Amino acid sequence: MPTRNVAAVDLGAESGRVMLARFDGQYLQLEEVYRFPNRPVTVDGHRFWNIQELWRETLAGLRKARTVAGSLDSIGVDTWAVDYGLVDSNGELLGQPFQYRDQRTKGVMESVFARVPRQEIYAQTGIQFLPFNTLYQLAAHQRDQPEDLTRARNLLMIPDLLHSWLCGSQVTERTNASTTQCWNPVTGAWTTDLLARLDIPSPFLPPVVEPGTVLGEVLPELRAELGNPRIIAPATHDTGSAIAAAPFAQALGRGYISSGTWSLVGLELPHPIMTSEACEASYTNEGGICGTTRFLKNVMGLWLLQECQRQWHKAGQASDYDTLLAQADNVEPFAALIDPDDPRFLAPEHMPDTINAYLLECKQSPLQAPAAFARCIMESLVLRYCEVLLQLERLSGTPLEAVHVLGGGSRNVRLNQWLADASGRPVIAGPVEATALGNALMQLVGLGELRDLDEVRAIARATPTHTFMPRQEQRAAWNEAAQRFRSLKKG
Repeated sequence: MPTRNVAAVDLGAESGRVMLARFDGQYLQLEEVYRFPNRPVTVDGHRFWNIQELWRETLAGLRKARTVAGSLDSIGVDTWAVDYGLVDSNGELLGQPFQYRDQRTKGVMESVFARVPRQEIYAQTGIQFLPFNTLYQLAAHQRDQPEDLTRARNLLMIPDLLHSWLCGSQVTERTNASTTQCWNPVTGAWTTDLLARLDIPSPFLPPVVEPGTVLGEVLPELRAELGNPRIIAPATHDTGSAIAAAPFAQALGRGYISSGTWSLVGLELPHPIMTSEACEASYTNEGGICGTTRFLKNVMGLWLLQECQRQWHKAGQASDYDTLLAQADNVEPFAALIDPDDPRFLAPEHMPDTINAYLLECKQSPLQAPAAFARCIMESLVLRYCEVLLQLERLSGTPLEAVHVLGGGSRNVRLNQWLADASGRPVIAGPVEATALGNALMQLVGLGELRDLDEVRAIARATPTHTFMPRQEQRAAWNEAAQRFRSLKKG
């Protein structure tokens, strides 16, 4: 068969890239052809995504992908979840999309609960309670700028907005719709009655399509640059794409961590779990590929270290990531621990100072050396991962035999070995490019080259991975640290 060339646009909170995937019917090869920074902007104290700049860079990357490949068969976009753009009846964007770390949602979740109890919200949506969920963003939007919601013809999640600019589609893909806390995963419909109780209009909620859906062809005005590829919705939530590329022989008994700016710790199930226990523990049921459910918990992730590095760079203390992690080997183990999911770490002005303030509150010594911060963050993340994995087993009734670490965090050898030691389970790291791989695989489904979950996973299993086995001699130290970790969270 002729080689298929697909362009996977993968936008993250820190950067974006365009990956060229070539598929010859048996093997898929990925090549990064373009990378660019994602620089949010702050205006009048609010954080926004610079969506026009992201669009400009996306087009530049797609032009290069076409040049490298000769021609493109399809294009698909994935990004982070929950954020959206509102477009009017002319297709014009009503303002810059807010960034999920913007402070406009502060206190909104609690005001929503005063009108609709959290148990009722969970019973309809099955989504973890996070202050930046689209539901609370819409409540803030209705409070501050109700005229936008009145004028809006469509609400488009960020990847749907870019798909719209590529081919004119006005739909949302299910994995991303499921993150909004405005979608019912059981009925497969928007929760318009819930929105009505919060005085949030819902006519702008678009039709929802499955991953692998062909959305259309490139608009005529873009064909000179891009040719005439089809636009295909992958799992447009980047975690959905990452889990699509998990190299599971079978998903049962396999936990996963999609590791990057955020850590999404979960397992793949055939159906959602929306029990009162899952609600109390605030676990989420997000859509997966081929009708699956991603039952998971959001953990703060490597954002903590990324923000520390940003501050050190400003202060002239910059060191590259690999050097910093190597220096952490010389720091005393478990000298300082934090709860990575403490709300103060979501969007602080100065992450190292915020961590030290937390440590002082918990009667621990503040840190000075960047390597000490790095060790504290990574050990604390491992301990939090272990907590979540145990909760996943209890809530799902599924013993976890191994954990797959997917995405950029799979390169972090220390984090993966420590997780194996602390959890007592093998940790399978890779693929590193899970998100772009999963994006490309679902485009191949749309092109008719792959038919089902088994065929998608067969290609995913061909990618390199590395297994970290637990070291029993380290287990006692991790168990003792886990007891300290639990006590500081209770305090």
